Amino acid sequence: MKIIFYVAIAGAIGALSRFAMVSWIGPRYFPWATLTVNALGSFAMGIAFIVIVEKGLVDPSMKPLLMTGGLGAFTTFSAFSLETWDLFEKGDWLSAALYILVSVALCLVAAGAGIALARHTIS
Repeated sequence: MKIIFYVAIAGAIGALSRFAMVSWIGPRYFPWATLTVNALGSFAMGIAFIVIVEKGLVDPSMKPLLMTGGLGAFTTFSAFSLETWDLFEKGDWLSAALYILVSVALCLVAAGAGIALARHTIS
């Protein structure tokens, strides 16, 4: 139960960090804020993976706190990036490419469907 509390706290910090970054960069004609958050989160997820999982320099019990809670709330794109990288490293280029294409296409369609549904049902 203690780990759930820590993940929730780290998630709140990650979400607030994302909000701060997006507020600081502000709206633009291109989604620079989201791109920045996703790139920074993916970069940090890569470092966290090496430091926690591969090198064991940080107690493995910190993985849910840092990777799932903090970085997961900062950007879920970091998890997508890490999973894709793992497929590439395993030499499974086809699955990696398929994962990228399906993830992007499915999420764009889902976002569009949610927007359309909300626009037509919420007044």
